[in-house]
Amino acid sequence: MNEQQLSALLEQVRCGGMSTEAALVYLRRLPVEVLDSARLDHHRLLRTGLPEAVFGEGKTAVQLVEILTAMLRQEAPVIATRIDPAKAEQVCAQVDSLLYHATARLLTGNKQHIPQNNGRGTVVLVTAGTSDLPVAEEARICLEYFGHETAAIYDAGVAGLHRILAHCELLQQASAVIVAAGMEGALPSVVAGLTPAPVIALPTSVGYGAGAGGFAALLGMLTSCAPGLAVVNIDNGFGAACIAAAINRKELPFPRG
Repeated sequence: MNEQQLSALLEQVRCGGMSTEAALVYLRRLPVEVLDSARLDHHRLLRTGLPEAVFGEGKTAVQLVEILTAMLRQEAPVIATRIDPAKAEQVCAQVDSLLYHATARLLTGNKQHIPQNNGRGTVVLVTAGTSDLPVAEEARICLEYFGHETAAIYDAGVAGLHRILAHCELLQQASAVIVAAGMEGALPSVVAGLTPAPVIALPTSVGYGAGAGGFAALLGMLTSCAPGLAVVNIDNGFGAACIAAAINRKELPFPRG
């Protein structure tokens, strides 16, 4: 349930279109729905402006079917991250209203409930190389299901600096930028020097031995001298999307004071 849906429910009660008892029955399903394999937090969207997402890694197909079926009953976007193709096939065979995004390893649903015009601008996603696409696509698709407009600049790493310089105008117009890079992780520093927007550095586990599964990129980004740059965890496309959504949000999920 989001703020608009709650307001509509209260307005129905005020106008006599719904009885107090019927509204109570509806609200009793909130904020937590207890399942065999999870306790779903349906009030998260109302509290934070972002829907609850399912971390699929480590969950069985049976557990995911139960969880996602329950989430699809709500009027909110559904996102499950880190779903490998074999598990996705099993889940989609039993829940036919889900969409699998193979590159991003995401299952999504309830597209009709994506909020409209949630952002005040465009979030631009940049990758250093094609190998960074899975993490960047996780962030991009999550942002779209959060109701934010996105644009992408992919394969524009520092080994060919002209590739990112060619997009200075788009970077200047962005309200937030997510930059996914592995190897030495230099690209976010370059981008932060080209845009007034906040830059979210997203280290990826791409690189040879000394890259240490993304730690070299992470440490390089953390020690960047570029102002206006923050860093999320290695391969955390979902987390980067949540930060970008908070930056780009038109207004708080609920009024102040």
